[in-house]
Amino acid sequence: MSDALLPGTTATRVPTARLTQNVLHPEGVDPAGPGEPVLFVHGNVSSALFWQQPVLALAEIGRARPLAVDLRGYGDTDPLPIDARRGVRDWADDVAALVDALGLDRVHLVGWSMGAGVVLQYLLDRPERVASVALVAPVSPYGFGGTAGPEGRRLSEDGAGSGAGAANPDFVAALAAGDTTADRPTSPRSILRAFYVAPGSLPIDPQLEDVFVTAMLSTRTGEDHYPGEAATSPTWPGVAPGERGVLNTMAPTVFDVSGITDLPVKPPVLWIRGDADAIVSDASLFDLAQLGALGAVPGWPGADVCPPQPMVAQTRAVLDRYAAGGGTCQEVVLPGVGHSPHVERPQEFIVALLEHLDVPAAVPGDA
Repeated sequence: MSDALLPGTTATRVPTARLTQNVLHPEGVDPAGPGEPVLFVHGNVSSALFWQQPVLALAEIGRARPLAVDLRGYGDTDPLPIDARRGVRDWADDVAALVDALGLDRVHLVGWSMGAGVVLQYLLDRPERVASVALVAPVSPYGFGGTAGPEGRRLSEDGAGSGAGAANPDFVAALAAGDTTADRPTSPRSILRAFYVAPGSLPIDPQLEDVFVTAMLSTRTGEDHYPGEAATSPTWPGVAPGERGVLNTMAPTVFDVSGITDLPVKPPVLWIRGDADAIVSDASLFDLAQLGALGAVPGWPGADVCPPQPMVAQTRAVLDRYAAGGGTCQEVVLPGVGHSPHVERPQEFIVALLEHLDVPAAVPGDA
């Protein structure tokens, strides 16, 4: 991974009570040193390498102590197995162990996609340790697949339509093979260009694209990692979540962080997303129900039985209740942006994040 570090970024492996975790940070910045800590948590099929631009931007203007962690199963963090019966708590507990190992009191958390789910789980379990939360193209508070309506109603008791069985096997095979080409539509580079960002909005720097592909290819594959253990269901589309691996952690049978609305103390929340996101959307092209409605998955029973998951509407409903209960929420929508606002509009992203963090500039002499 060292070849994928941008100038000014370095990495430190931090031993914790649970596992050794890889943390990216600006050169010359001690991860356990002074300054307001801002911890970036990446999404699925990626790593902390995707956060390098905002980490460097915060460091350049002397605001906070930016850190970005590789989750287990990604990057250079120990690839321990993922117990999906706990939802995303393996990762949330890992983050907690890292916070403790670095001697942090409270931390500003920034989570992207699946990482936003990890951040919300951390908030739900440890609200007193959270200074603020930024959600970047977040997974729905009710998980990915298998729910309907803004209230997150589960469509099937076994979570049919969610979990590892929903993964594209050709994409999994390309990850496992380390495919760096764009020769097939299911190669990581092709998926990056077509879905991680809005088509045509990826920065033209080929070196930066290579960094992102390297991050994607750091994903461990298999039943204990990505996509996880698949299971069958008698309910359309015939797949249900198993008990191990990445995609099963976000099944509605085990993942529901809507309880943040009931927290007695609610740190401020920023929700930043693109209006051209094809992954987390009310018409997601990764939702089997939406693909069924489009005719891409046969046998769809219709919108009355299995409607597409309104992912954005679900997030908005939960954050509206969070605000009604005394929390502060701000939604920033970037036009023409896909699933990666921090990659597609790095300057606009950092401006929105700085306004949200409200962290003073470093005192001269601080490390």
